[in-house]
Amino acid sequence: MHLVTTSNEAFRALMSTRARLLLDAAGYLRAHPAVRTALTRPLVGRLLSQSTQLEELLDAYGASRNGTWCRLRAQMAALKRFAGVSYVLLHIRHVLPSYRLFEIEHDFRQATDDALAFSGSVLYETSNRLWAHAAELGLELPGQTQDESLYAEPLPAGRLLADREDSLAIAQRRSVGEIVTHLATAFLNLAVKGEVIHAAARTRPEDYRDHLPESITETHLRHLEISFHNLQALYDTYVTDTRTERLDTDLPVLRGHISVVYHLLEIATQLVHYEERHVSCHGASRGPALVDRDGLIRVLMEYALAFASYYLASAENLCRTMLKRYAEVAEVLVSAPRYRGFHVRPSTLVAKIVNHYGSEVIMSLDGERYDASTPLEIFRANEKINAAKRRWLAAEVLRCDCLSGRINGNGVNAKELARRLVSELAEQGKVVIYEKPLKMPDSQAPTEGVLTDWVIDELARLQALGKIDIQTELPVTFIGDRRVLSDIEILARCGYGEDLMGNNIPLPPEIGYLRR
Repeated sequence: MHLVTTSNEAFRALMSTRARLLLDAAGYLRAHPAVRTALTRPLVGRLLSQSTQLEELLDAYGASRNGTWCRLRAQMAALKRFAGVSYVLLHIRHVLPSYRLFEIEHDFRQATDDALAFSGSVLYETSNRLWAHAAELGLELPGQTQDESLYAEPLPAGRLLADREDSLAIAQRRSVGEIVTHLATAFLNLAVKGEVIHAAARTRPEDYRDHLPESITETHLRHLEISFHNLQALYDTYVTDTRTERLDTDLPVLRGHISVVYHLLEIATQLVHYEERHVSCHGASRGPALVDRDGLIRVLMEYALAFASYYLASAENLCRTMLKRYAEVAEVLVSAPRYRGFHVRPSTLVAKIVNHYGSEVIMSLDGERYDASTPLEIFRANEKINAAKRRWLAAEVLRCDCLSGRINGNGVNAKELARRLVSELAEQGKVVIYEKPLKMPDSQAPTEGVLTDWVIDELARLQALGKIDIQTELPVTFIGDRRVLSDIEILARCGYGEDLMGNNIPLPPEIGYLRR
């Protein structure tokens, strides 16, 4: 297919028309240097919308591969990204008084102003370069903007009176308590998935001066950003303006933390995108670098990611408290771990699930109750599990015809009979042999007594030594918050993270937070 080439003259005429509004805003900014530290949303909004349109237009004509127009394309990228960052920063600054955020050690308001000063300086410098480059390209430059009120933002104090009735019709479609439980649960899970954010907050400046940590990528940050945006949308759809929200003062606090983390991740994603696409891969053909990389990385790491980490961590206990308040108590019946019962790994994983949500969960086995938040408590249940296994094994031995009678010294090889019985039970899937070839315990062969009694004792010693284990389905009941029990049920279905030989196996993504 033959592609038609557009002449520079025709494209210059197009850009002169289409770039007029952007150049007007850029001209206003360069003529008012103080504005870069006191940006307004009308001005930043104009820069954002117009640079977005021009970037798309330039891309449609392949400007990034054209020697004449590639620098203009790079300038659009800088204006678009940092106008977007500035707009979110302005939003944070304006809504911060309405967010009920927990106190943290760091001054978030001042840090926001500092980040805005940096992004404003990028917009100012890029506007200067754009204006000069537009003249070089022969684009028509607009005259000085006369109506300065176009970019002003006078704001009356206060808020509108909240006199609308509750959104009961919306709330009744789904239980508000169910939604709140889901929000708190999702927040806790995202706090674990956001370990990359916490790691960034702990990273020293000298460790990211030359290059970003490998875990800080646009893909990962955008996924987290979208996840928190979804939480905010869910809250606003089903919780905002409900009677429950008015009665539970913790709900607006949760909403504030969801929103501020979302907006900080918006900024982080934009900055990482620009760093990956336009700084690390910067080419000399596009002219001098438009953005100071050190300043960009400082705002990314020390502002966006660091404060996202602070507010994530500060709201985790709030979420656990809310889960207790809105918990729907239920019971779930699962099988005990088939490999050696509740030894260290299964007990630890169950307790991590319970502690992740902060709810009270009880494990019940054979009439005894255990605190499922404590591994040692769960581990104690092995006494009953092993006793049940021994009783089952004794019943299997008593059913074996070849073991009837007494040991009377007439040549009966009791050890060989015990070994043979273990092999038969293993073939039937009732016993797992961990030692192959199986060696019987060092004990003197019996010369008298009931044969079955001796075999039962011998097999019990094999089990105690860890050479064999009995495969039985022992029911265990967990009682507590339905969401916690759901994750315990998932864990039980995957063998508590182990196969029949005790080897670790991957955990399902639904409980991936246990890998933390």
